Amino acid sequence: MLPLLRKEIRTFFSSLTGYFILSIFLISTGLFVWVFPGNSNPLETGYANLDVLFEMAPWIYLFLIPAVCMRLFAEERKQGTIELLLTRPISDMGIVLAKYLAGLLVVVFSLLFCLVYYYSIYYLGNPVGSVDSGAFWGSFIGLFLLAAVYVSIGVFASSITDNQIVAFLLALISCFFFYIGFDYLGDLSSLKSVQSFIISMGINEHYRSISRGIIDSRDLLYFFWVIISFLLITRTVLQSRNW
Repeated sequence: MLPLLRKEIRTFFSSLTGYFILSIFLISTGLFVWVFPGNSNPLETGYANLDVLFEMAPWIYLFLIPAVCMRLFAEERKQGTIELLLTRPISDMGIVLAKYLAGLLVVVFSLLFCLVYYYSIYYLGNPVGSVDSGAFWGSFIGLFLLAAVYVSIGVFASSITDNQIVAFLLALISCFFFYIGFDYLGDLSSLKSVQSFIISMGINEHYRSISRGIIDSRDLLYFFWVIISFLLITRTVLQSRNW
């Protein structure tokens, strides 16, 4: 599994596409935090907080993570190397995990740059360190888990098609639905009786919960359940070749 993981990471960073995607994330978040005017801009409001970062990052990742993951399996299918990959001495789940971890590590690499914003706000505060560290780290963990779910969805979308654009669109729509779609469903008048249950099926409810700085085991279980579910479904897609 490790050789495949290293290969995927090398492939990503050997092209300008990888650096382009990371640059878009860093530039976008930097603009929202420091440049665009608004009530959440710390330079304008004078408050040491990064709320705008964690409000906008899920939407930025909504587009960038499908772009990162769209080639993972789709390119293999298009080039006809998927059969060669499946004949290697590695289990189907090992292939899925290698592809998943490669995509996740790329996203984590971009996420680590958010620490620059934290330490900037930390030392710009008066007094130094007046930022709400608990809320930041809770939001940071929540954003990591949200990104991990997005990657699992992106890997699944890439496994069912040989067209990268189709994989991108499928992942984009699926991530959007899991992030905010359940909230819209819960607002339907015909589903008011089960509103709380429906909303709890979406990422946004659990992301907001962790962002308060309180790590609840129910939120963690939700993220792990969604990730594992999509990885198992992806493995089933690969195993379908034998049906």
